[in-house]
Amino acid sequence: MAVELSFPSALSHFDSTELLDALSTGIVILDRQLCAVYANVAAQDLIGLSLNQARGRPFGDFLPDSCSLILSLRRALETGECLAEREFHLKSAANLRETRIVDVTITSLEGQVTGTHVLLEMADATQRQRITRENDLLARLESSRLMVRQLAHEIKNPLGGLRGAAQLLDRELQKDNLKEYTNVIISEADRLTSLVDSMAGPSRPAEKSSTNVHELCEHVYRLLRGEARSGVLIERDYDPSLPLALLDRNQIIQALLNIARNAMQAIGERGRIILRTRVASGISIGTIRHRLVASIQVEDNGPGVLPELRTSIFYPLVTGRPNGTGLGLAVSQALVTGHGGLVEFESEPGRTVFTLLLPIAEPP
Repeated sequence: MAVELSFPSALSHFDSTELLDALSTGIVILDRQLCAVYANVAAQDLIGLSLNQARGRPFGDFLPDSCSLILSLRRALETGECLAEREFHLKSAANLRETRIVDVTITSLEGQVTGTHVLLEMADATQRQRITRENDLLARLESSRLMVRQLAHEIKNPLGGLRGAAQLLDRELQKDNLKEYTNVIISEADRLTSLVDSMAGPSRPAEKSSTNVHELCEHVYRLLRGEARSGVLIERDYDPSLPLALLDRNQIIQALLNIARNAMQAIGERGRIILRTRVASGISIGTIRHRLVASIQVEDNGPGVLPELRTSIFYPLVTGRPNGTGLGLAVSQALVTGHGGLVEFESEPGRTVFTLLLPIAEPP
């Protein structure tokens, strides 16, 4: 049964479907069997299917893990209620890897108590949730960084006194075999000082210059090729349209290398790593919206990030490896946020992607 779409006379010179297709909110009309009879362009984009593919098919067929949504749609049909659900996780059968976050409103149509059709509105909230998550991450990282810097200051003072006392003792000792012990004290004090400096983040501000991002990626690629085991395949997938960016070359190489080495350790003896670049537009990082952003991704097919580490993986001394220091990702995040960017990740068994988002400054 087709649904007649009508609008006020003031809008009669517009085609009704054109008006609905102009909306950023997804609009879907379903019959009593919950089969799609209409979907505007925004809805087709969200569910990953064209109207011709979706029409006449049960809605649940192309939306896996949508049991709660189907129950809400049936409830609206049977009771005539208007229902709303915030931040529903929408995963389409066309792309099982991508999950959209949508705000859903369900309205029963054509009936006082029970409806013959149901109207489903889906507002994409993925970007809003991403911005909220990033702001929360940046705030927690800044608090953590401040605490680590204060802790580093308190640790380095006694380390300096310990090293100085060991040097004075070394001068007084006559036997070389006893000096070996003071040398151990001095070297361990230096190692701890270096470790504390790494925890505190970069020691100097970024020295930015116009930089070719692919030149940085190629430098990291060559280093990885030299370190990789025989069963590890390293691939490149570059976007040639990526413009020059204002970056500190050494700092971004260090950030990218830390992440890539983590990927290499995650896959072990055999696996694949992909270095990928893309240019993204209209991306918000924290509270700032950037016209162009360079996206550098490191993808591996390892076991993935442990669930218990996902909320704290960028904090210093957090690691999933028995012999790891837990500083690589923390340092990478500090270096990238120093450029006004951010490091994000998504992970599942068999696919983990770390993404460096770096703002591209507008040319003068």
